[in-house]
Amino acid sequence: MSREVRWERMFPDQLEAAFAEAPLLYLTYGLCEPHGPHNALGLDALKAHALACAAARAHGGIVAPPDYWHIHELGQYAVWLADKVGDVPRGWMSALPPWQHFKNVLYQIRTADNLGFHGAILLTGHYGANWNDLKTLVDLVQPHVGVRLFALPDFEANEGGFFGTGTDDRDHAGKVETSQLLALEPGLVDLSRLPPPGDRGRNFALGQDWELSNRRVGERMVAGQVAWLGRKGDALLADYEREKPAVRLRTFEDVEVLWDRVVAPAIGSL
Repeated sequence: MSREVRWERMFPDQLEAAFAEAPLLYLTYGLCEPHGPHNALGLDALKAHALACAAARAHGGIVAPPDYWHIHELGQYAVWLADKVGDVPRGWMSALPPWQHFKNVLYQIRTADNLGFHGAILLTGHYGANWNDLKTLVDLVQPHVGVRLFALPDFEANEGGFFGTGTDDRDHAGKVETSQLLALEPGLVDLSRLPPPGDRGRNFALGQDWELSNRRVGERMVAGQVAWLGRKGDALLADYEREKPAVRLRTFEDVEVLWDRVVAPAIGSL
């Protein structure tokens, strides 16, 4: 039986032992949104959380409960939704506006810092402009917290790519994401729900190359991502030991002040 790394499923003594071994926290993000008729709607957060759990089991760390409320339904996301999903009775979204999402992230960073974590990896499985904004948020906040931070979309850790096609290998509900979910949560992919060959339509935001989905390829991708995350976690812990930062984000008021004075002026309304 693999060891437990999920914060919400651990006992206090387990958490203390895991923290003593590697004071590294994984924060994972995604949302429920259409991913074709064959994938569970929570694919983005499901893959990010499962990757983080695999990395923590292999290399140390604690994985926070996943955050399934992310950005959609406005701006470029609304355009995508209209094009790829269209007029359906329900899109089954768990969406927030960006300013609410990113303030929530800042509160989560405060928890990591207040608990004394040395490093935190913020891993999102949801694509679009939000992952660049997440990196911007981390850059703005880092000078004001002790915990060493790193933010990324999951594809950034995919060094091998799909059949060796490169590091920036991503899609939506196509060969890459479906292969990942087949490797990480095979019970949440049902290829029998796919449309007949040649039926491209909208099909609930189905990717255009889903026929290339392959569980074994997904497993190779996941193995590479887990190794990458392990190296990044070690680097963050080493950075903390070298820098020995003294600052801490301790109270809710500290978060509000940091948001108002540092984050909001720099990023506006996102």
